[in-house]
Amino acid sequence: MSEELVVVSANQAAPEDVDAIFGTTDAGHCRCQRFKVAGWIWRDTTEDERIARLYQQTACGDPGAPATSGLVAYLDGEPVGWVAVEPRTAYPKLRGTRVPWLGRAEDKDDPGVWAVTCFVVRKGFRGRGLTYPLARAAVEHARRGGARAVEAYPMVVPPGKHITWGETHVGVRQVFEEAGFTEVTHPFPRRVVMRLDFP
Repeated sequence: MSEELVVVSANQAAPEDVDAIFGTTDAGHCRCQRFKVAGWIWRDTTEDERIARLYQQTACGDPGAPATSGLVAYLDGEPVGWVAVEPRTAYPKLRGTRVPWLGRAEDKDDPGVWAVTCFVVRKGFRGRGLTYPLARAAVEHARRGGARAVEAYPMVVPPGKHITWGETHVGVRQVFEEAGFTEVTHPFPRRVVMRLDFP
């Protein structure tokens, strides 16, 4: 029997489902605050602060919320994955990060461009290719939200090269290629900027 994958906006997910996905290690410590927190690094905040901020940003448990910061995937009813996607302007740290801007004259304050910044797949469910449907769902979520384009900043994984799960929280190039993104720039050997413009 095939497994059923359902992806919903995070405000439709219960807080305990989000907690189950993030867990207590890896992304569980950051809580998707890397590009959002003030200060030099996300560890300048406490874990309780980051958890509270994620709850606020997702509006999880509030289906009527006007906005959310990501999507939650369920596999046969079990919460298994997360993808962060919202207007690029929601990520203050992206403004000062070199990856998105090297070789580009892009308007950093353009609210019509959304960004996919993070994937989390729950331990025990990794290696099943769940980031692929999450990326496709992020595209559709951005489109429905009024985006005119959506960007991503994935890692390049050379054939035969092993990298840790934590390094690929931004996604890998192939995932975005299969979701319809094309490469815009290749600012560093291991990082690319990819984009999908909507008609």
